[in-house]
Amino acid sequence: GPMFRYERPQKGRQRQFHQFGAEVYGLDGPDVDAELIIMTARLWQQLGISDAVTLQLNTLGSSESRAAYRQDLVAFLEQHLEQLDADSQRRVTTNPLRVLDSKDPQTQALLNQAPDFYSYLDDDSRAHFERLKALLDKAGVAYEINPRLVRGLDYYCKTVFEWVTDRLGAQGTVCGGGRYDGLVAQLGGKPTPGVGWAMGVERLILMLQEMDLVPAELAQRVDVYMVHMGDEAAAATMLLAEQLRDQLPGVRVLWHCGGGSFKNQMKKADKSGATVALIMGEDELQAGQVQVKPLRGQSEAQTVAVDEISAAVQMLI
Repeated sequence: GPMFRYERPQKGRQRQFHQFGAEVYGLDGPDVDAELIIMTARLWQQLGISDAVTLQLNTLGSSESRAAYRQDLVAFLEQHLEQLDADSQRRVTTNPLRVLDSKDPQTQALLNQAPDFYSYLDDDSRAHFERLKALLDKAGVAYEINPRLVRGLDYYCKTVFEWVTDRLGAQGTVCGGGRYDGLVAQLGGKPTPGVGWAMGVERLILMLQEMDLVPAELAQRVDVYMVHMGDEAAAATMLLAEQLRDQLPGVRVLWHCGGGSFKNQMKKADKSGATVALIMGEDELQAGQVQVKPLRGQSEAQTVAVDEISAAVQMLI
């Protein structure tokens, strides 16, 4: 089902949205991290957007190394509080690691002087990260190390990654993932390592639209639009629409609802993206016929007997 965020809507960041992803529980090695990242790389390849996305990679280390770093980072930030943007000033006390991914230029410049997280990294996390990078190198998956790529929740650890693009303006993250070995225990379960990723469906579709990569068969929502004039013709075309759905299962049929003039219905038929409009008024109803009007291309309209309409539609779709 849909997900929700309580924020001001922006392009590519709606309040109601959908996500899909992949997760693996019970494995704590860098091999499964690499496998999940390679899976997303293959998806971009299949969608034709590999050249438009960049993999950013980082490690969050262990909770112990992160706690030591957080203490020194807070001390540094408190010394330069007046140089931080308003959001970062608030985060110093609530979620200091999130200051690292501030988009404010002045804050980013200040962070160049902040303590280096990699010097706090424990040996196990360092080895995990090096092995992950080696596996991605072997697989031919290019990446950029982004030391300011973080997560704001304590159950995250070690691997964190995002696929980003410059095709969507401010909302540049297409897919995000990482390792969350502390999540199950935090929810009351037995300690179980976990890693996964998720991506927003609407944002991915928007990117495909921006790059003109939406397949024509998906962009077209309707094949046949049923236009009718008069109550009896409306009832007849409703049944005819069901007949077409039975006889031509792959054909998308939209029966006009809401009344309106013939001109208004034809405008809606054209706007729907339908290939053909099937038109029935009182005259066609009495004659047992339907007008078949192609909406794309140069084909001429024709009148067809109701019992031959499936064959006529099949020839035009």
